[in-house]
Amino acid sequence: MKNNVVMNRIFLRAFALFVIVVSSACASAQEGAKPVPGTDGNKYVPYDQRKGNESIVYFTRDLSANGLIKAYEQVCGNITGKVGVKLHTGEPQGPNILPREWVKALMQKDLPNANIVETNTYYKGGRYTTAEHRKTLAINGWNFCPVDIMDEEDTTALPVVGGKWFKFMSVGSHMKNYNSLVMLTHFKGHTMGGFGGSNKNIGIGCADGRIGKAMIHTRPGEGQWSITEEEFMERMTESTKATLDYFGKHTAFVNVMRNMSVSCDCEGTMAAPVVTPNVGILSSNDILAIDQACVDIIYAMTNKEHHDLVERVESRHGLRQLSYMKELGMGNDKYVLIDLDNGGKRITAAEAAKGLKPFVQEK
Repeated sequence: MKNNVVMNRIFLRAFALFVIVVSSACASAQEGAKPVPGTDGNKYVPYDQRKGNESIVYFTRDLSANGLIKAYEQVCGNITGKVGVKLHTGEPQGPNILPREWVKALMQKDLPNANIVETNTYYKGGRYTTAEHRKTLAINGWNFCPVDIMDEEDTTALPVVGGKWFKFMSVGSHMKNYNSLVMLTHFKGHTMGGFGGSNKNIGIGCADGRIGKAMIHTRPGEGQWSITEEEFMERMTESTKATLDYFGKHTAFVNVMRNMSVSCDCEGTMAAPVVTPNVGILSSNDILAIDQACVDIIYAMTNKEHHDLVERVESRHGLRQLSYMKELGMGNDKYVLIDLDNGGKRITAAEAAKGLKPFVQEK
């Protein structure tokens, strides 16, 4: 009975939010402000052709718990109060998700009172409902700290300032229980986004499983995955902006360039085999700078090393994630890359990509 009451309440509130979404869309149509997606999401912009200020991005080749801790500790100065740690916990037995022992070591050392935060999925699978999601968390070993499924009870709306697709984004209601948000992101390819970095981790990963993700993926009256290419990148990025605006300066971003399949961790054991070499761990307080640096390192690899991942990025027009983050004022696409393994000297993306070893699946 209690579960039925909870589900009824969620349904009614979700329906009310859906009405707001439709009303907002109608209002935009009446204003004659039909959005037009940007272009050139399949065109890479070299570093020397970018303009603007530079942010700091830290880099280590140390793919271990110690490396993760070292990277995080460079950017944690504004992480205060109740902390949520957003990461992709993966489908059952997913082979490429972040190693649980690394995350456990980091949280026990630097974030002992934090929760991992997640949301349910928009597709049917091992994380579609809260009950299924809890089972998958147990299977994958995320049992060393509390895991808050933020849309377990309800949703809430966050404003999207300056967006062209949304006035607000629907996220899990528990988000407002937190003062700071740490992104631990497995950087890899993505079936729709081209690549999945911190932008995808937040934009899709914090949107709730029924309303927010539908706002990003689905055009009413068309298929579930009907929104693609530049429009999809822009909607996802506006979703990210809503969350980052909510937390303000109380964020930190860590991207782990390891086991970089062209497939997202949503694909679990069905993910395409990894062929791109492992690289290292990056961290920053600038979401655009860190995702851009990861993309630059990929492009700096040899053709044999990066062929599959670059093809995935460009065929999905995924580079629009980066240009739209810049247009929305979310960060800088230029950066100073600091080598934590060599006394903090500045290096280039090409230097970070130098001498990589062929990928070997860990046993």
